[in-house]
Order: sequence, then structure tokens, then C-alpha cells
Amino acid sequence: MQLNLEWFRTFKAIYETGTLSAAAQELFISQPGVSLHLNSLEAYTGYKLFDRSSRRMVPTEKGKVLYNVILDPIKKLEDAEQHFHKSSKTDRPTISLGMCFETFQYTLEEHIAQLPFNLIIKFGEYPQMQQDLDNGLLDLIVSPNKGQQKNLIYKPFSKEKLILIAGSDTDLGLLQGFLDGSDTVSAKAWLKQQIWYSTAADMEHLKNFWLKNFGEHPDFKPNFIVPNICSIIRCLSGGTGFSIVPDFLCREAIESGDIMVVWEGHTPLENTLYIGTRKKTIYQKEIDQLERIFVDKWQKVAPIDTVLHNRA
Repeated sequence: MQLNLEWFRTFKAIYETGTLSAAAQELFISQPGVSLHLNSLEAYTGYKLFDRSSRRMVPTEKGKVLYNVILDPIKKLEDAEQHFHKSSKTDRPTISLGMCFETFQYTLEEHIAQLPFNLIIKFGEYPQMQQDLDNGLLDLIVSPNKGQQKNLIYKPFSKEKLILIAGSDTDLGLLQGFLDGSDTVSAKAWLKQQIWYSTAADMEHLKNFWLKNFGEHPDFKPNFIVPNICSIIRCLSGGTGFSIVPDFLCREAIESGDIMVVWEGHTPLENTLYIGTRKKTIYQKEIDQLERIFVDKWQKVAPIDTVLHNRA
């Protein structure tokens, strides 16, 4: 286990406030996040640092010793932090944001240079992002699903539609006949024999689309697992093969004729996109600015049906 200096800051806040909830308010993180830091520090030191009661966290003898040891170094670090900010020409807060790589490229990348604050982007699995947001490791996430943490709030701001796409050289004659004739069994069997692209992080797109339209989980593996959905679109462009992707990521390739929309399914499969934040934050102004960027971007996005109509 690697030592995290934030554990000491959290320990100091618990020691001085007397409760996990008061420490959480002081640090602007969730109470589970405070508990996680304390448990990690106790596991690292090998000592119980507080006796827990219903009303107050009472420091143990080891806890008192640790507090006296870290108090002066922590104060010096906080003084250095304040001095650094005062000597800077501009006080730039740092915001940590969790989202998928493709959404970052599509919405935020072009605005990075104009942001008046520092930004750290984390890519990963959505459940871990939700946990990191709740624990104070992230300040904002963009996710297609909501977590159950009580300390978090989610604002819907757009929808993505999952669609079946193919490279522009793919022969769709047989498949189109099956779909036009509502022969789902033959369409499924034919698709299983084709070349498929996916990413390790977004296998859920294929699983959900297949389950909704064919009534079962896909019993085949994609031929090519590539780093991200943008890679899928580049690989398919002007070539052959299939993939399930969110519609907003392939509009330009559809308009240019590099890929084709094959099928939206019997009933379009849509995901609501949410912006997730903690209920209390010291970075509300910065978070509001990021939210406006996401909302403004999606308001300018034409539905995929409009893109197809314009091509026709």
C-alpha cells in the first residue's frame, strides 16, 4: 500500500472536529470518503487511531502521538500552499474530471486552452468514477448511468443513441433483405459471421444492443479490440466490418460517406448522459462553466436522422 498525504489531512480534520461528518464538511468530501481515508491510514500504520462512538471520534494513544507528530509538518505545508497562491499572478484552482475518452475529444478538447483553471482528466470505468467522485478524488463526472451514492447529484443534459454501423465497402445486400423482411433470426445468424470491432471498455454497447434486438447476449467475440471508438471509426472508414457505437461520435464519418448506418434496431436504444457532482463543492463556478460547455455542444448536435436525411 502506498502512503497518501491526504490521509493525514483527513486524520487531522477528524481529530480537530471530533466527527466524520464535520470533517467531511470541512474538507468538502463525502463522509464515506473520510472513512475511506481513515481506514486506509489505520491499515497503513497498523494501529487503531480512534475509538468510534455514536457521538464522537475519541483519539487513541497512538492517535494522539500521530497528531502531535504531523501537526507541525501539515501546518508548514498549508502555509507553503497559501504562500504559493499569494505569490502567483493568478489563483488557478484545479478541477478533476472523469469521463470517457471519446466524449472528452468530442466536447471538451477544443476548449482546454481557454479554461481559466487547471484541469485533470481521468478516463476509466464509470462505477469507479462514481466512487472517486463520492470520495472527493474527482469533482465532476460525465456518465451514462447514475450511481446510488447519496452525496452525489446527477443532471441529465443529453442522450446518445446506439446504432449499428459498417464500413462503406461492406456488402449489406443480404442483411438489408433480412431486416426489410423482419427476418430477425437470419439477420442475427448473418451478423455473427461478419468482422466486428469493439473496445475493451465499451463491450456493453454490443451486449445491450444485441440483447434488446435479438433477445439474447452475443455468443461471439469481436475480431478486433481497439483502444477507443474513434479508432473503430477510422478502421471502418472506407473498409468493411461492423460495430455498435453512439451516434454522436460518427456523424462526420457518415456525412463523408466513410461509414454507413446499417440499423437503429427495432426500437432505438438510447442512453441518457448525466453530469455528476457532489452536493457540496468549493468549485461551483468552475463546474458551472464546464457544464455550459457540455450543454452548448449537445444543443448544436443534429439528430442522426437529420444527418441521414441530408446525405440522401
